Amino acid sequence: MSSRLFAQDNELQLAKQYNTNGEPQKALEIYQKLYKQDNEAYYSYYINTLLSLKKFDDAESATKKLIRKHPQAHEYQILLGTVYTQQGNLNKADAIYDGLIQNLPADRNEIAMLAGQFYQSANLEYAIKIFLQGRKVLNNNDAFTYELLNLYRFKRDKAALTKEYLNFLPSNPDFITQAENAFANVYEGDADYNMLKGALLRRIQKDPQQIVYTNLLTWQYMQQKEFDLALNQELAMSRRQNDDGNSIYELCRTLTTNEAYDAAIRGYEYIISKGKTLPLYIPAKIELINTKNLKITSGKYLPADLLGLEQDYTDLLTEFGRNTNTVFAMQKLAQLQAFKLHKFNDAQKLLEDAVNVPNIRPELLASCKLDLGDVYLINNQPWEATLLYSQVEKDFPNTDINQDAKFRNAKLAYYTGDFTWAKGQLDVLKAATSQLIANDALNLQLLIDDNTAGDSTGGALKIYARADLHIFAEQPDKAVITLDSIDKKFPNNSLSDDILMSKSRILIQQKNYTNAVPLLKKIADEHPNDLWADDAVFMLGDIYENRLADKASAQVWYQKIITNYPGSLWINEARKRFRTLRGDKPDS
Repeated sequence: MSSRLFAQDNELQLAKQYNTNGEPQKALEIYQKLYKQDNEAYYSYYINTLLSLKKFDDAESATKKLIRKHPQAHEYQILLGTVYTQQGNLNKADAIYDGLIQNLPADRNEIAMLAGQFYQSANLEYAIKIFLQGRKVLNNNDAFTYELLNLYRFKRDKAALTKEYLNFLPSNPDFITQAENAFANVYEGDADYNMLKGALLRRIQKDPQQIVYTNLLTWQYMQQKEFDLALNQELAMSRRQNDDGNSIYELCRTLTTNEAYDAAIRGYEYIISKGKTLPLYIPAKIELINTKNLKITSGKYLPADLLGLEQDYTDLLTEFGRNTNTVFAMQKLAQLQAFKLHKFNDAQKLLEDAVNVPNIRPELLASCKLDLGDVYLINNQPWEATLLYSQVEKDFPNTDINQDAKFRNAKLAYYTGDFTWAKGQLDVLKAATSQLIANDALNLQLLIDDNTAGDSTGGALKIYARADLHIFAEQPDKAVITLDSIDKKFPNNSLSDDILMSKSRILIQQKNYTNAVPLLKKIADEHPNDLWADDAVFMLGDIYENRLADKASAQVWYQKIITNYPGSLWINEARKRFRTLRGDKPDS
């Protein structure tokens, strides 16, 4: 017996090899022999090969024999339907399938098994019909929900998937995130989201107390970037429930991430208006000012805007004092004073107070110390800065904070012209777990290497580093004057692409994207193999996409990263953005 099985296995492998080699007739002869020897075990191999050779009569005859032998085995009836389908006789196939549906037993397991057999034969349409008829037979509209959701998602039947989830969610609200993810994966544009919106509005009209629908409607508005409508929806629910504003607070954080600053400000103001007794009063006040900060500094602003923002932070600290709850506000105010208002002494004093507030979270304390180190640096106290950076580095071994502190120390050495020590630090950081720090460390090391090879003193590089420090301190006028002095003092320097990049960054810092573009293009065209080439190309794509609203040009520059710079740090992000702009579906 075992020798016979062994022989059959060998013949089966040979038949599979014939099929792989494109010789199905030889495979059929083996399968037919095995089928006759051990009828049903080799049935599927035999029938599938007959179908591939379009020998439909033989396939029909063999299948009917097995149906007569096993009248209750539905898989043979389904396979007979497959034979008729491939033969082009759809009416006969449907008659078989419809007969199975009409005679469906009131047995949940039998229904699921039959639907599974349709699914295995790649007939999703009838698998769905079986489950829907099963609901009727069992008189249970909630039966087979999970199975139908999976089938609709697999089939990308948006309307049916939407309806099924909307029926399911009221009694299963915890599945709302799953529903949102499913919709995001199958919806392809505004028409699909509008379908969802229409369905939700109709259901809310019938059942206004159903919170899961209103939450889903808020999500739908967010997907279509209708931020004010999303906020209005949440505000209406919050007022109706007279809650503590927690959902508004979370939504506002998302709005801020999406740069919908006006809507976020309106939401935080609503929370604040509910009174000081609510737990979110202080966090909302802080986030309100932070959002105003982002709104002002992300666009073109006047000195008066910055002074008004400074006063908001000052009023907040006057109202609530300087403590663990307001350290974050102290840090934000210090950043504003140092980098926007250039009040270095005020910022330094504020951060010195912040790091002495008791019981601060260790990570927040480290962040404040690093900021204080930055202020010491731009306030001409590099020794104090390096002490703080080194302290944070020591306190957080083997962490991203450690690597950040080490990189700031390396940058400090670079800014102050100590290139040898900087290179020693940067050499270690090239293997940093943070890809961004590793890349920045490599770029800085290459910059130093390139510009000290022929001049061990690095005279031109020292001036460039001072300009870099002015850029870091957001002092653009001083930076440009310093950059322009390099060619005068060192006419044969090798910093031309670096100077172009620095001037580009100054213009971007000033939101002057139109004038930054030609400088970046000059780097891409005249220095295609130099340090900043791939950065310039990616920055052009980003500016065209997100600042100048020119999607076609953005696509061209992202394509250039993919084609010309396959080893770039930006390759994955460029590829993702290119595909999005091209209109690829998320799963393609």
